[in-house]
Amino acid sequence: MTALEVVDASAVSVAVATPSLLGESPVWHPQEQCLYWCDIPGQRLNRFDPATGQQAHWGFPTEVASCALMQGGALLLALRDGLWRFEPRSGERQCLVAAPYDTACERFNDGKCDPQGRFWVGTLYEPRHSPNAALYCYMQGQLTRRAGGVTVSNGLAWSPDGRILYWTDTTAHAIYAVAVDPLTGTLGARRTFAQFDLKTEGAALGAYGGRPDGAAVDIDGCYWVAMFEGGRLLRLSPGGEILNELCLPVRCPTMPCFGGADLRTLYVTTARKGRPADELAAQPWAGCVLQVRVDTPGQPVGLFAG
Repeated sequence: MTALEVVDASAVSVAVATPSLLGESPVWHPQEQCLYWCDIPGQRLNRFDPATGQQAHWGFPTEVASCALMQGGALLLALRDGLWRFEPRSGERQCLVAAPYDTACERFNDGKCDPQGRFWVGTLYEPRHSPNAALYCYMQGQLTRRAGGVTVSNGLAWSPDGRILYWTDTTAHAIYAVAVDPLTGTLGARRTFAQFDLKTEGAALGAYGGRPDGAAVDIDGCYWVAMFEGGRLLRLSPGGEILNELCLPVRCPTMPCFGGADLRTLYVTTARKGRPADELAAQPWAGCVLQVRVDTPGQPVGLFAG
């Protein structure tokens, strides 16, 4: 067994000091050399240029859960009411497909493009008491339900060869590895890749390791996952072994992504919505975008193929 490497929070700094309520879905734009991310309850899409420090944001009439890059500079956005094409330069928006669920109790959540350019997006069942959420795939104008049986769909990422889809149910504290045909996107057998202890009622929060939220995979095929309420990122080997633990100066990280010209800057979105006042006072970076340099670069981001 490989020894666990623990990195303390001193290695982490703030990339964007303007906090989100619930920052999510960071994505690095390789042509613009900029970072995009969503503030879901804030109903905003954000952009940050690390070379100049310039920030921009756009507001929407409902929650913006995730975003992906499209050819020509447009973005594919997953809003509560459907999937939209958005042009940041002009502000123009076009609905591509309406939400396939009851928007009164469900919304889109984590979404990403696979290496072949298909957009995968899961949902979050807001009552949280039943596994009624699902995973969808959008390609060539068609939104198709591919899997179900989860409560909060999260943690989408792919192995470097594109044959393993990682998919999380945050409520169940479980990460799954799903066989996938790279050519067709057809899903095969699903197995539990990692399982974490559930939160114990009444136990001190400091003893809780957190639940798996958003994730990214590096070029070695290792899976980096944000542990919400656990104050840490974990790096898991392709076999599911925890190799690295990165301690963070905030309780609620939500998702990492690789950025920078060499894809060795790990950006991490975080949350502050609904957190106790004493926690926020002790953790002023809650809701900010954090950054840390890592040894192993990430994979290039997938572009939506249309």
